[in-house]
Amino acid sequence: MDIDYRLAFDLAPVGLVLSRNRTMVDCNQRVCEMFGAAREQMVGQSFQILYPSADEYERTGARIVPVMNRHGSYADDRIMKRVAGRFQGEAFWCHVTGRTMNRESPHESGIWSFEDLSLHRPVKAELTAREREVAASLLSGLTSKEIGKLLSISHRTVEIYRARLMRKYKASTTADLVHKLMAG
Repeated sequence: MDIDYRLAFDLAPVGLVLSRNRTMVDCNQRVCEMFGAAREQMVGQSFQILYPSADEYERTGARIVPVMNRHGSYADDRIMKRVAGRFQGEAFWCHVTGRTMNRESPHESGIWSFEDLSLHRPVKAELTAREREVAASLLSGLTSKEIGKLLSISHRTVEIYRARLMRKYKASTTADLVHKLMAG
């Protein structure tokens, strides 16, 4: 039996995107559903349209490079935004995994998967770009020092953002904050 790889790509249960220099060159139906856009609205666009802010797009792109240089792949949970449709602009948690075709130039070409986590982890509080990055890092189990190193900020600055998150989520401890972030 011959396998129709194009059909398998289009109907995969997770969102898939083929990229070149951080531009989407192809995507499947699940990505279109997840981000609320038609394929024609996605193909040829920079990944930047999927991020809540240009700063997050730039910082995430820079953070990915050394990891992909070492391992050839990268994965994290992050807040993304819907680009069109009735939920345009809505922020949602997304698990993103990518694999580069060239470790020396990770953004040159790659394949990315996207899994919408919003059913299990809704975004309930209005967060700044940096608060979203700190929240995602806390969910990964990183310490303030590790988050600071990852985001190129001091661990004291991380603690300030964590305190803001705790106030917004009415959390009394970091563990309580993580629990509330997971629950939405």
